[in-house]
Amino acid sequence: MNFTVSSSALSSRLSAISRVINPKAIYPILEDFLFRIENGKLTVTAADNDTTLETIIDLVESSADGQIALPAKTLLDALKEIPEQPLTFNVNENNYEITVNYQNGEYKMVGQNADEYPTPAVLKEDAVTLEISAQILSDGLARTIFATADDELRPVMNGIYFDINEEGATFVASDGHKLVCNRNSNVKADGKSSFILPKKPASLFRSLISKEAETITIEFDSRIARFSLPEFRMVCRLIDGRYPNYGSVIPQNNPHHLVIDRQTLVTALRRVSVFSPASSGLIKLRIEKDKVDISAQDIDFSTSAKESLACQYEGTSMSIGFKAGFLIDILNNIPSQEITLQLADPSRAGVIVPTEQAQGENLLMLLMPMVLND
Repeated sequence: MNFTVSSSALSSRLSAISRVINPKAIYPILEDFLFRIENGKLTVTAADNDTTLETIIDLVESSADGQIALPAKTLLDALKEIPEQPLTFNVNENNYEITVNYQNGEYKMVGQNADEYPTPAVLKEDAVTLEISAQILSDGLARTIFATADDELRPVMNGIYFDINEEGATFVASDGHKLVCNRNSNVKADGKSSFILPKKPASLFRSLISKEAETITIEFDSRIARFSLPEFRMVCRLIDGRYPNYGSVIPQNNPHHLVIDRQTLVTALRRVSVFSPASSGLIKLRIEKDKVDISAQDIDFSTSAKESLACQYEGTSMSIGFKAGFLIDILNNIPSQEITLQLADPSRAGVIVPTEQAQGENLLMLLMPMVLND
């Protein structure tokens, strides 16, 4: 079996899908790429125990259909050093020896029997199909993934919850301290359905969505989901379980609204949080009419910091504590110049929203407060 392919096209695609490979894979075959030639096209597969990524590459030429598993790390490292040119792969299907010819030389390596490579799980006949804008999916994943948990006791919290109905799609993530709820009414579905996408495949697929992509097809049943782009496809195992009722923890009446420039607040928090206790990361917001004082104090080291910022605020004066790192993470994932912090009292969650929402979108982030000692 012989085939010729562009070196840059192959290198970029292999790099894109290689992130799924676990260097400490249980099965040695999962440290390989699966190359499959069919009808003049090359399909390359990378996988771990739960997720499979595929990419389709046009070939310059090919002699016959066939497949072989090639060592991923060796191939990736070798291709990095080759400028754009045709590469010709000569595969001996009897002993799995591969010779890669390029302009000034050749590589030799040994592959494995492709029949040993695991096949992706197959969707059930009752699988749900959803067409979604690539931009909406990319934004939904980006704005929620940071809020997922790493909780062995509650695995349902370790992924992004897709809540889909006739009114649109909602992307939800929470670790028990912070919660992100991103609703988008521009997504159209025929009925109500849902699934929980694990963190790793969510991050992997988001990195594959190019700026030129328009529509993504999602197919899912109770066990697996398949995400399809023109040049990539991902099949992954879903998290089994019932996601908590996220709507019940979102306060419905936070009457006190603070409006402030997002980046100004982030930079102030970074400066002041240097002086917060390492164990808690506690910072205090003292909010008064058109002013917020940000302070932190580490009694053990006799250090403290305080900074005042102008804002828009007409509510009751109050002091509330937050974990600085969590608040900074939330602010960094809001695509707005200004944010609104909605409060009720120092013991209830603060709700943070963009002052201006995109059309058809409703983004809300929630952060639980910390107890202040004074």
